[in-house]
Amino acid sequence: MKGAAGLGHRVRAASGLGAGDRGAATVWAVGVLAVLMGVAVFALYLGGAMLARHQAESAADLAALAGAGGVIGGEQQACAQARRVSDRMRVRLLSCRVQGWDVLVEVIVRPGGTLGGFGEATGRARAGPAGGRDSAGGQFR
Repeated sequence: MKGAAGLGHRVRAASGLGAGDRGAATVWAVGVLAVLMGVAVFALYLGGAMLARHQAESAADLAALAGAGGVIGGEQQACAQARRVSDRMRVRLLSCRVQGWDVLVEVIVRPGGTLGGFGEATGRARAGPAGGRDSAGGQFR
């Protein structure tokens, strides 16, 4: 048995089979790991961008609702309420206006880390009374 195993080894070595493949699995493993790391980094950046977008949308919704609560005091009071909420949510209030009984706001947020260099996420929202009046202040039919 010992002689047969040694014979096979000598035949492979003499023919050159497998001699150039030494370490190929290591190279493939390193390549696969590099690709997996790239995918993981991309997923983290994508998650950060989605988080910024959701933060902007949520902040816009809450700011518009806060402004709608103060719309009876006029545009200045409504937008002051919207600004207070947007500041507390760490987003920048880009615009606020009152149209009839509706408050329209637009906010922007810059994602943290290196994603901040790619741009800002924007959120827009409109809030007003649920029933009885349209955005121009007239009665629904």
